[in-house]
Amino acid sequence: MRKILSITTLALISLTTGCSINHPVAKDYDQHLMKYGSETTLPKSEMETEYLIGNKTENHNYQFRAATVGYAHVWIVEFGKILDKTVNSNYVQSAFGKLDKGTGDDGNLVEFELENFEFKNYRAYTALNIKVLDSGNEIFNKTYRSEGGSQGGQMWGAGPFGMKNATLKSTKQSIDKILEQFISDINSNKLALK
Repeated sequence: MRKILSITTLALISLTTGCSINHPVAKDYDQHLMKYGSETTLPKSEMETEYLIGNKTENHNYQFRAATVGYAHVWIVEFGKILDKTVNSNYVQSAFGKLDKGTGDDGNLVEFELENFEFKNYRAYTALNIKVLDSGNEIFNKTYRSEGGSQGGQMWGAGPFGMKNATLKSTKQSIDKILEQFISDINSNKLALK
């Protein structure tokens, strides 16, 4: 009984004093991509373009707590960093004729702008707007919505390490679904910019 009282007291002190353990998950995303990037196969496109991540997305910072690992832990998702690393990964780069970071000054540009991101119900929910510009003229504009797979098992069973991996995995899955839909759309609309 004393053990339960001690644990409860420590938990209450941690919650009321603002003592938090921050976990910025994007810093471990490179390792996650090395391990799980090859699991994804995207459709192929001949599109040759530059890409830009909008300011709102670049500066995105979403924080949440999860009862599965304790409320003292704060999980920080910087979506812009994760998206940029995803777009530069081998499996995404190989899906395009060319996809370099830039401003589209030479003609073609794909612009990514996050509209919403949440992590709830053990998964990531993403709404991402993608525009395609040809020499400054907008030729495609669509908002994609997707959700990553549920990661409840990892979140309940593997503690903070499992929570970090669950957050990264579900976020990557939601981005992959959007990229797959986007590539299918540009192929069906014949937007193979060169």
